[in-house]
Amino acid sequence: MSAECSSYLNADKVLVSAFSCPRTGGDARAVYCCGFQDVKYCCDDPHSFFPYEHSYMWWLSVGALVGLSIAAVVLFAFIITVCVLCYLFISTKPRSKLDTGLSLQMA
Repeated sequence: MSAECSSYLNADKVLVSAFSCPRTGGDARAVYCCGFQDVKYCCDDPHSFFPYEHSYMWWLSVGALVGLSIAAVVLFAFIITVCVLCYLFISTKPRSKLDTGLSLQMA
């Protein structure tokens, strides 16, 4: 079994000629044409071709980085808040024990 990867223009607008999968000297299991419109390669998963340009993945990465950054800031603020509250709790505790008025000595 083999697949034909059609020619395409890569990200640098250079024409890459068509090739067959599996490639000579490559993995014999890589019989499918995978990748994007501007980056194609042979692989072993028949559902790994995406009819988009590779650059759309950068938008996903930017969105993930923004989300992770916001999560990191929220986590950092939570940790700082917990530390401040613990410090305030410890520093405002009375230093000596209160006298309950009960004697613990035996009569």
